[in-house]
Amino acid sequence: MTAAGNPEVLQIQEVPNPAVPGNTELLVRLVAAGINPIDTKLRSRGTFYPDRLPTILGCDGAGIVESVGDSVQRFRPGDEVYFCYGGLGAHQGNYAEYTVVDERFVARKPASISFAEAAAAPLVLITAWEALYERGRLEPGERVLIHAGAGGVGHVAIQLAKLKGATVATTVGSEEKANFVKELGADHVIFYKQTDFVQAVLDWTGGEGVDLAFDTVGGETFHKSFPAVRVYGDIVTILEPDANTVWKTARQRNLRISLELMLTPALLKLEESLQHHAEILEQSATWIDQGKLKIHVSHKFPLQEAAKAHQLIESGSVTAKIVLLISDE
Repeated sequence: MTAAGNPEVLQIQEVPNPAVPGNTELLVRLVAAGINPIDTKLRSRGTFYPDRLPTILGCDGAGIVESVGDSVQRFRPGDEVYFCYGGLGAHQGNYAEYTVVDERFVARKPASISFAEAAAAPLVLITAWEALYERGRLEPGERVLIHAGAGGVGHVAIQLAKLKGATVATTVGSEEKANFVKELGADHVIFYKQTDFVQAVLDWTGGEGVDLAFDTVGGETFHKSFPAVRVYGDIVTILEPDANTVWKTARQRNLRISLELMLTPALLKLEESLQHHAEILEQSATWIDQGKLKIHVSHKFPLQEAAKAHQLIESGSVTAKIVLLISDE
């Protein structure tokens, strides 16, 4: 990324290889990198470190360990790994051939899936896990509303909710996306363009509302969801609430409102929380290899077409995830 701006500010450049890994670090040869909406926001508005340009974007990576630092315990050259680290403007991101990551923040790649699928997984897995299991404190038997269930975070959230034993309603915009979320286990599909999703949820829950609503869309969707949540229920959003949000219904219903930003540990350099992210990925890898959790990649682009990938994700109609392919494996 050479400057803040449109997708064309993403340019292929030759840069020096990363330094030899330090004590607990791994040098990883990247095979694929995931693309997330945060990447496009950082590209268009500027990164969290605007004085450090040019920079390499991309929080999600999957690849093969090339070499290890002297104190590395868990990995050795040849190991396949995946992780969410870098790409915010300080530590380099994963739209690259190589990167260096501390072993504590890395997980073993699920053996049963491709590098492309693995690279698509970390940010959305951690986001959905924290939102449902930690912020929303989801329990077996509860009813959940997941907005945009066919999206990157949404399609993972449906599966994590089902793994917890919850019943899931989700909003979609097309018949194709409805079929997709049903395959993931969604129990009730709401076409939000044709249907009042609040009324649909109240009808589904006998007028009570869901135990937990998970907003992955933001804007009006957040505060319009308040009456769809039961009294004393939970709502979690991954977007910053609008300044003109009307909170009256949430207050009357005594809703517990939670904000989820999985980037906080990276931004604040919280090492224990970054290690927890790797633990989430380790558990998710087990479920993936057991066939209980699937990561869907809808589009793949070569690294040199990163700008095209950004254009596609900004179109707003993508199902699941987009990935950059960096090398052949």
